[in-house]
Amino acid sequence: MAQANNSNHVDDRQKWDRFQLVTVADGEIIRLEEVPDPVFSEKMVGEGFAVIPTSEHVVAPVSGVLYQVADTLHAYVIETDEGVEVMVHIGINTISLQGKGFQSDLKKGMHVTKGDVLATFSRAYFEEKDIPLVIPVVVIKGMDDETTVKMDYTKDGIAGETVAMCVSREEQN
Repeated sequence: MAQANNSNHVDDRQKWDRFQLVTVADGEIIRLEEVPDPVFSEKMVGEGFAVIPTSEHVVAPVSGVLYQVADTLHAYVIETDEGVEVMVHIGINTISLQGKGFQSDLKKGMHVTKGDVLATFSRAYFEEKDIPLVIPVVVIKGMDDETTVKMDYTKDGIAGETVAMCVSREEQN
């Protein structure tokens, strides 16, 4: 369950050697390059994956503090204890919905655990507004040249359980 946390932004110099991101919704895990938005498909904001959801619940792919929660409830940035920032963006061009079709009680500064529900969305409302049902999940801070990424694309991912992305960093001597 999400809890308030008054900690400050994590220092960039903290080290990590491996972390995993689980899928954020039940459904098909796809390559970021398949997302119908160049900001994601061309990896302008970072490396990651996307989910074509079969459910309306979106969960946290990692544990950490909510560093950002969009006023329109369409995007969440979670910062891990190691300083890695992961963005979950529900739908494409969903900022235009101005929060309609989304439900969440989470606020910036709250702690979430991997698998906690971030938000729910209305599939029917998205379809009515012709919004692409895809959820990009992107590491926007914390990866560098020593980072190795392994993806697991599957048609039947389970929210909060199926590992979609494994990130590791080689030790420097």
